[in-house]
Amino acid sequence: MITPQLLQPSSIAIVGASNDTSKPGGKVLFNILKHGFAGKVFGVNPKEQQVQGVLCYSSCDDLPDVDLAIIAIAAHQVEAALRSLAFHKNCKAFILFSAGFSEAGDSGKALEQRCVQIVEEVGGTLIGPNCIGVITGNYKGVFAGPVPTYDPMGCDCVSASGATMVYLLESAIPRGLKFRDIFSVGNSAQIGVEDVLEYWDETYDPAHSSSIKLLYMEQIADPMRFLKHARSLVNKGCRIAAIKAGNTEAGSRAVSSHTGALAGSDAAVSALFRKAGIIRCYSRIELVYVAAIFTIKPLKGNRIAVITHAGGPGVMLTDILVKGGMEVPHIEGAKADELLAKLHPGSSVSNPIDFLATGNALQLGEILDYVDNEFDEIDGAVVVFGTTGMWRVDDVYQVLHEKIKTCRKPIFPILPSAIQAAEEVSHFHTMGHVNFTDEVSFGYVLSRVNKLQPPYPEVQLPIVDVPRIREVIENNTSGYLPPEDVNALLQAAGIVTAAQATVRSEAEAIVAAKELGFPLVMKVVGPVHKSDVGGVVIDIQNEQEIAANYNRLMAIVGAEAVLLQQQRSGIEVYMGAKAEPPFGKLILCGLGGIFVEVFKDVSAALSPVHSEEAARMIRRLRSYPIIQGIRGKPGVSEELLVETILKLSALLEAAPEISEMDINPLLGSMESLVAVDARILIER
Repeated sequence: MITPQLLQPSSIAIVGASNDTSKPGGKVLFNILKHGFAGKVFGVNPKEQQVQGVLCYSSCDDLPDVDLAIIAIAAHQVEAALRSLAFHKNCKAFILFSAGFSEAGDSGKALEQRCVQIVEEVGGTLIGPNCIGVITGNYKGVFAGPVPTYDPMGCDCVSASGATMVYLLESAIPRGLKFRDIFSVGNSAQIGVEDVLEYWDETYDPAHSSSIKLLYMEQIADPMRFLKHARSLVNKGCRIAAIKAGNTEAGSRAVSSHTGALAGSDAAVSALFRKAGIIRCYSRIELVYVAAIFTIKPLKGNRIAVITHAGGPGVMLTDILVKGGMEVPHIEGAKADELLAKLHPGSSVSNPIDFLATGNALQLGEILDYVDNEFDEIDGAVVVFGTTGMWRVDDVYQVLHEKIKTCRKPIFPILPSAIQAAEEVSHFHTMGHVNFTDEVSFGYVLSRVNKLQPPYPEVQLPIVDVPRIREVIENNTSGYLPPEDVNALLQAAGIVTAAQATVRSEAEAIVAAKELGFPLVMKVVGPVHKSDVGGVVIDIQNEQEIAANYNRLMAIVGAEAVLLQQQRSGIEVYMGAKAEPPFGKLILCGLGGIFVEVFKDVSAALSPVHSEEAARMIRRLRSYPIIQGIRGKPGVSEELLVETILKLSALLEAAPEISEMDINPLLGSMESLVAVDARILIER
């Protein structure tokens, strides 16, 4: 819970206040005073009676009651200070800068837990430890800068890393990005990203709240809570961009050493973000570019006019846009000729629209008017305009300002001359605009933002035979299920399977073969990777082949039985599921065989999966053209693939004990989708 005292304190105590602004306790006091906090400010420092003009007390015991305490003292002194503030000074909000807690080992973790317990006993809020602080419209409670000018409609931001927050601001402010509330939550001992999201969600007011939320995380402690509030915010009109760091094994070690957190599955994180309608970023610059795009009116389509007075940037931007799935349509016809006549000889309007190094503000205005009013094949424009330093570009940026405000279609300004046009760019920012500096980075980010989908609604799963599913699960202990039980679960979920029988003698095999009919496939039961040990035989045509292959298969080390199946044909499809605590179950799909084993061409979503989400899983595959059908060869029914993914979701909901599952392959065509091999691991 975030208390009102954290956001709008009437009094603040700086524990560890200092006259030295190179120390956290000095710098935070300086920032609070410099930025005009209207309430009472007190210092705590046994060596001082006055700090930066503020009355200073020798200990927390001597303070009057305070709403908020910002603590910048050694970790071993923190617990006593908290007890005094919480139990005797009516303090309900605490920002703890100090390091040396859970990130430092077991003793630090125990100290951190005791501090949280103290705060919670009085119904308070603790930010940190190991953080740089909080910025609100009321006060600037941070010791690290830069401190952005507060904008009531600027970006809200929460970061698990104080340094990342600082560097993010360093990247964002020079590009004109504005900020509102900022939370550096550090170790998230009590308040983490989910808590801040919940606060933003529950207090959201479209007229007074920021519609842009930026997140940097090193753990997602409660994915379902995160999903609930992120999805709610997006549905209310917010746009969210986030970095989740610690995606590799080495990165996870770094995260652990930094905050004591554990990194989650990278695929599960991406799936969670897609389900919530969040765009995932992988760098600070990418996060800043996404946020800047969010400040510009939405692009309704994917057809871009590239407008430039410099050929090279236009070419590179066009390349990256097209690679990202955007279109840069050819512009031609009477209106194009009419525009061309207004430009200098040698200009081009075919798109990219290159109006040469001698192009001027008047011509840019004409181009943007034609893009907005005459070229229906265009949805938005990107303007790349800098200077060689031989002339000023104030008039060009003034035209950009006017057209951004008045044109119906969005205009994205790439202003690369950060040094030679620094004054003009700065003035452009004062007019309320952002800018981008690198056309390739911008094109990559715009392509990703334009593919962002809104959150999926609540999932309606198909009806499955839950009693039968539960019967199978309850009759087994932890481990891989026998083939007959795997088959029973699939059938209970409505997933079509090939007719089969498990046999444990040559005589049984011959009887079963007669019942199933030839041709048949024979598979060893026992070894997990049957193909690797020669445990699969196809195209069995008669009883003699049954007998010969049964004995050979049973001679394989680990063999327990032999599975006989009707031989089916079709395109091999893979589907699977994997438990990813704490995210839940991750459902995967792709083409089977070489595509999943060698190319790792797999798409993932968190269960339960919505039908549209399932369809997008399929369409994200690099091998999707094969599913569609290619070179005259029929593909696989997308409708059947979606239905099977939903049935798999329903099975996982009915049997949460399933920790791992592979159906590889299902054999698919435009008429059918049949599971011919599967394994299921349960953990009770």
